[in-house]
Amino acid sequence: MRSNPILGNIITILTFPGIIVHELAHKLLCDFARVPVHKVCYFRLGNPSGYVIHEQPDSYSKALLIDTAPFFINTLIAVILYSIAIIIPRSSLTYILCWLGISIAMHSFPSSSDADTLWNQSKSSWRENPLALLGFPIVGLIKLAAILSRFWFDLLYATALLVLVAFLLRGESLFHF
Repeated sequence: MRSNPILGNIITILTFPGIIVHELAHKLLCDFARVPVHKVCYFRLGNPSGYVIHEQPDSYSKALLIDTAPFFINTLIAVILYSIAIIIPRSSLTYILCWLGISIAMHSFPSSSDADTLWNQSKSSWRENPLALLGFPIVGLIKLAAILSRFWFDLLYATALLVLVAFLLRGESLFHF
């Protein structure tokens, strides 16, 4: 279980690329949705380890995209990195790509504050926009992932993704690549 602040800082330092990509995903979707951004911190030691402060989106769809962007973008980038690592001849680059992929995949899940924002948007929008009803189970999944991250669920997700990519590309387990 991860509750030790020293261990938390070590993990933050080891997985800093994932934190940067997570915040970049929020920022890119804000830019895409034309939602003004006031402040961005891509990485820091502390809680939170990164953040994007932006205006309230003018539609529920934009809010949903901004809040969930890290899941899709981080997962996609991790899959690309894993794919390259598996396809190229094994070398030190293979291990660097795997570390980057794991680091980025570990930070795929939106944060609890992202879930809180989505919850509030869903509560205020569900009558006008039925899409907002999707927000409630998404918030539950985000909160569940946050609780499970205390038990290394984020690392399990990153590793399972690597094993899945290896299996799909090579048709064999990771341990034979």
